[in-house]
Amino acid sequence: MKPFIIPVFIPHSGCSHQCAFCNQKAITGQEVQQNSLTMVRKQIDRFLAFPHETHRTVQISFYGGNFLGLPKASIRSLLDEAHVYIEQGKAEGIRFSTRPDTVSSETLRLIREYPIQTVEIGVQSMDDTVLKKARRGHTALDTEMAIRRLAETPYDIGLQMMTGLPGDDEASTRMTARRIADFAPAFVRIYPAVVLKGSPMAAWYSKGSFMPLSLDEAVERVKGLYLFFQEKAIPVIRMGLQASEELNSETTVLAGPYHPAFGHLVLSAIWMDKAVELLAREKDVCGKAVFHVRPENISKMRGQKNHNIRKLMQQFHLKAIDVKPDEKMAGEGMRLEWKTA
Repeated sequence: MKPFIIPVFIPHSGCSHQCAFCNQKAITGQEVQQNSLTMVRKQIDRFLAFPHETHRTVQISFYGGNFLGLPKASIRSLLDEAHVYIEQGKAEGIRFSTRPDTVSSETLRLIREYPIQTVEIGVQSMDDTVLKKARRGHTALDTEMAIRRLAETPYDIGLQMMTGLPGDDEASTRMTARRIADFAPAFVRIYPAVVLKGSPMAAWYSKGSFMPLSLDEAVERVKGLYLFFQEKAIPVIRMGLQASEELNSETTVLAGPYHPAFGHLVLSAIWMDKAVELLAREKDVCGKAVFHVRPENISKMRGQKNHNIRKLMQQFHLKAIDVKPDEKMAGEGMRLEWKTA
């Protein structure tokens, strides 16, 4: 069972500079100055009103900025505010995201008395050339040292990586994935780089000095990453930016592989490969192809707007394809049978 996460966005707060890919205001639709304890309470209360009884725990989460880069007083104020809800039995823990270069012995001492359960690190890349071009302001060694320090704490460690950054290629992405897997994190998030309005990459894109991945390229690359982490038994809890009204605006994402259901596209591509593999084994393709999968996998097998079905029919010259639910099917299993059309 997944935790019920209450997101409290602190866009750019605690960030000493702007990374090339970043414009948190465009992502969250919030101004930095609007962040206040009153807003934090309103956000938490709003989410607590949603049904969440089926979740294992409730976590109050600080996202969007560099949490451990905040002034010490601000860190304490935010954690104190979240702690009130935990003392009241309305939440069980706290999580936050932060840059690797702010995970120090000092900042970890500052937070150790609070009921923190999860810390997410924005790794983005383990390639120093990519980090420099992306204006991250830290090195891969900083990331390694941060994870080593966190490994000595009781916190779950989540790592975030990006692909398609300036200077990044498939080899660099694979290297980052391998290094991340070596750290054995509790989970991973994968973000393909998009060009956001107001970001340094937007200026580079307008000048023609940077070209993001296409949607198809990003899906294919992230598909490989997802399968790699799956093989390593490391959960991938998100692929692509969280859809929002701001991101869905045509003026926010100027270019790149943004899609409100990017993760679904990746999973559908994986199921497409499974179907192709099964059909390719068949010597005589005739009648209606019926794929049996678990009910929760039907939409992934069909693809968005039946994309997989249409593509399979065209590729294998089939007249009809159906997808049927099968509760007895193992997790991500698939069975193919033929029926007279």
